[in-house]
Amino acid sequence: VLTKRIIPCLDVDAGRVVKGISFVELRDAGDPAELAAVYDQEGGDELVFLDITASSDSRDTMVNVVRRVSEEVFIPLTVGGGIRTVEDIRRMLKAGADKVSLNTAAVNNPPLVSEGAAQFGNQCIVVAIDAKRVDATHSRADGLALDVSSRWEVYTRGGRTPTGIDAVKWAARAVELGSGEILLTSMDEDGQKRGYDLELTRAVSQATPVPVIASGAGNLDHLYDALESGEADCRTRGEYLPFW
Repeated sequence: VLTKRIIPCLDVDAGRVVKGISFVELRDAGDPAELAAVYDQEGGDELVFLDITASSDSRDTMVNVVRRVSEEVFIPLTVGGGIRTVEDIRRMLKAGADKVSLNTAAVNNPPLVSEGAAQFGNQCIVVAIDAKRVDATHSRADGLALDVSSRWEVYTRGGRTPTGIDAVKWAARAVELGSGEILLTSMDEDGQKRGYDLELTRAVSQATPVPVIASGAGNLDHLYDALESGEADCRTRGEYLPFW
């Protein structure tokens, strides 16, 4: 049984850590390397850095940021944003990342998950899912379509593009493709400090045999709720990131 982990998950825009509400209203929160060192010293088990505008703005991956951060911390580092090819994965790992997170690229090109897992191991591949509650249904031909039972839709390109894909079905499919972890974000709760979407977290955890890293903690009670009620394997806390 894996030990439960506290994983600070920090969003990056143009090389700076930012915080926002529901993926908008972004504010500068500091230097990635400096904040990484603080979280390392304060006992974080791992770190996640997500370049939230890389996929939507077609920016290069954060190789330089990864190099700087990896020089400051000695805990596992996951990096995502703008990673579109196996070579991108290789560059990030070579720069110092322990894992890479795939979001938009995984949805647009599912074989990338399998190719990455085959070359670098399942433990290196994390599929990130940005999910939003929905009422409407859409038509897709790949078996991942939203239907009358669907509660959450996958969004890509930094939370800007609806896909018509059921989030729980996609999580299960991502694991079949080779993902070793699921990094789950509720767009409805992002930055709200109200805690996790426990229903979403539970649904994804029950649908997948791999660790689910749930995002949304605003206090310690939220972490406990996600562990016990949401059945999350891991918890992230980034909502109380101080502004210096």
